[in-house]
Amino acid sequence: MSAHGHVDLGHTVAGWTGTTLALLGFAGAGAAVCAAWAPGIRLGLGVVVVAGIVTWLLHLAGWGKPSGPRPEADWDWRTRDAGAHAGHADCLGCRVGGPRRALAATPRPRTAASLPAADGGA
Repeated sequence: MSAHGHVDLGHTVAGWTGTTLALLGFAGAGAAVCAAWAPGIRLGLGVVVVAGIVTWLLHLAGWGKPSGPRPEADWDWRTRDAGAHAGHADCLGCRVGGPRRALAATPRPRTAASLPAADGGA
């Protein structure tokens, strides 16, 4: 058991790809800062922006994961999310992904939990 308990931390193709691209972009921009090469800084930061877009597109294509825990059978990072094409509930990326996904991803109203009546006695 890990320090985070027995949960899936979202190791997905989208997550690994986006993290790798962002790391390369930040490293390139950092090297360009050290070399005082302004076009390299913009190029590196452009790669970071591309990393965000690629991660979002992979998420919409089913290579990401919805918010919250997943069944243990789906923990392998190469497992596609079959429900991604319809959109995930409470997912900003899915809401931005188009009207069909936005409808499925709209936040659901939460039901109020019934609370016991306050005790009037001492």
